[in-house]
Amino acid sequence: MKYFISLQILLFLAISFQSSGQFYDDPKSHDCLQCHSQQTYSFHNDMMDTEEKRLMNPYLIIDTLRLRAGVHQNFDCTDCHSFDYMTYPHVASLKLEPMMTCLDCHAGDESFAKYEFEKIDEEVKKSVHYQNFGDNFTCSKCHDQHYYSTTARTSSSVVEIVEISNAMCLTCHNDMKRLSLVSENQIAAVVDIHDWLPNQELHFKHVRCIECHTAVEDDLMVSHNILSKDQAVRRCAECHSANSLLKASLYKYQNLQERAEDGSALGMLSNENYVIGSHQIPILKTISLIIFFAAFAGIIIHVIFRIIIKKK
Repeated sequence: MKYFISLQILLFLAISFQSSGQFYDDPKSHDCLQCHSQQTYSFHNDMMDTEEKRLMNPYLIIDTLRLRAGVHQNFDCTDCHSFDYMTYPHVASLKLEPMMTCLDCHAGDESFAKYEFEKIDEEVKKSVHYQNFGDNFTCSKCHDQHYYSTTARTSSSVVEIVEISNAMCLTCHNDMKRLSLVSENQIAAVVDIHDWLPNQELHFKHVRCIECHTAVEDDLMVSHNILSKDQAVRRCAECHSANSLLKASLYKYQNLQERAEDGSALGMLSNENYVIGSHQIPILKTISLIIFFAAFAGIIIHVIFRIIIKKK
């Protein structure tokens, strides 16, 4: 029991140190996280010659545990943010500088060519988001550079992929404060907009928003051309059929495609991910049609004989 309690204490201390930025080896990032990983920050007020403590803006607090799990975990803060932020108080004019974009690093880099960032950028510019908000709608509106991880490419769990993908959409579409950064319109709650959709909770848990709200591109792992709501898929048969739309979108990932082909992801072997009508067995379909038409023919023949007998 004492040994178990000691392990709990060590784990608590490890998380505490990590959440305060203590595990970061880079001194520049560590300096930033001394304030930006905390709920409060302290500074010396030169005008009043006093030590003061203030609440940190909650939108500027970095969760270092999630940061360490992201793809940019080894970056210095000043790789993306101006080096002038190393001085405090920060100069107000720094907020007017253009933010770094994904293409600033990833464009033209052969090591990232397979991800086709340039193609993604072209698709984004076709999307309803860019058409409405222009350059104000950047990659970071959906992909938080601090926490982004490659779950969609590495996870074998459809539910996990769906949860993380939908969380990106809901970051704005379920938070009017963030939505107001790009739009002045008041948009109804997600559940109200989708009141036509049966079994909402089940759909939101097992299907990504982009399955119905993007134009599928064969040469892109994830389509980034977000369509307007009047172009969104509303036909159940698009997914609930043998030629399911999900096979060209959600299940196009290499690590899921093999599972989909043997039926364990899209088919009848997994209740967690079963999609009605998506995994039809041809021979059973043929047999059912034969039985149907045989029964129908039997009824017709029976009616004909009844008519003949009645006339006699």
